[in-house]
Amino acid sequence: MGDIIYTTPVVRCLKEQIPGAEIHFLTKKEFQYIYQNNPYLTKLHTLKATLKETIADIKQEKFDLIVDLHNNLRTSIIKLSTSIPALTYKKDRLSKLFVLKFRWTSFIDPRHLVERYLDTVKSLGVKNDNKPIDYYIAKSYNLSDFLPESHQQKFVAFIIGATHFTKRLPNDQIIEICKEINLPIVLLGGPDVKDNAEIIKNAVGNTIYNTCGITNLDQSVFLVSKAHKVIGFDTGLTHISEAFNKPLASIWGGTTPDLLGVQPYKITDSLIAGIDLDCRPCSKFGLEKCPLGHFKCMKNIPNEMVVDFINK
Repeated sequence: MGDIIYTTPVVRCLKEQIPGAEIHFLTKKEFQYIYQNNPYLTKLHTLKATLKETIADIKQEKFDLIVDLHNNLRTSIIKLSTSIPALTYKKDRLSKLFVLKFRWTSFIDPRHLVERYLDTVKSLGVKNDNKPIDYYIAKSYNLSDFLPESHQQKFVAFIIGATHFTKRLPNDQIIEICKEINLPIVLLGGPDVKDNAEIIKNAVGNTIYNTCGITNLDQSVFLVSKAHKVIGFDTGLTHISEAFNKPLASIWGGTTPDLLGVQPYKITDSLIAGIDLDCRPCSKFGLEKCPLGHFKCMKNIPNEMVVDFINK
């Protein structure tokens, strides 16, 4: 999800800077919501049941150019099978391997993923417009549809979900942070963290309102867009929140933003909360448990770092 949301400036710049261009976007069906309401897109395509069907769809469109921002085996087969001219994002796989295996950080390109994506189309004369990422909410909602009156005026959105365990703070730390925050807090996440959210709510009290597993993603994005400030882990909803320029405290454990180039992009006020350890990062995308068993990357993050940012 995070990788795809960071492609939106490329689509916007292509559409705005190449007169008359039609821009189509191909992604997995489960990620189509990111582009469903994007005004810079001419047409949205999703992968079919077989690659052969997807390739047939692409050939039918008679494209002039493919911009491949994924650069994996599937996109290589698509480019080879269609014989359409292509520009391809250069993945820095070797440098990431050096960081994970040997902690050789000097090989990493320090620029944001958005800037690296835009390098792919610079031969077309396309330049970075230095605007934030794009997300367009599907429907018109009201806060009263989702939140009690006590949480409708000025609240903190705390995104407690993440795909992998090593990206999440333990419940007890979330509880301690929430107890020190001076504003109402709305917990956001999927059904997988619904039980966690109930534990946090019961421990903290009425300042917490739990929407985990209740709101869908688009509704959760709406709530983030109305928040006073946002706290989140390395997960898609946290990255999407950058589209609304909310003060953001992003908390990093087993993954690091510099490895992936996904530090907060073009927002006015942000905190990257993480600590330096010899074992960090332990993976690119997160793991189901700490490889060394101590989980210091999350447990040793000072709670006051986050609390002070939110309360200031």
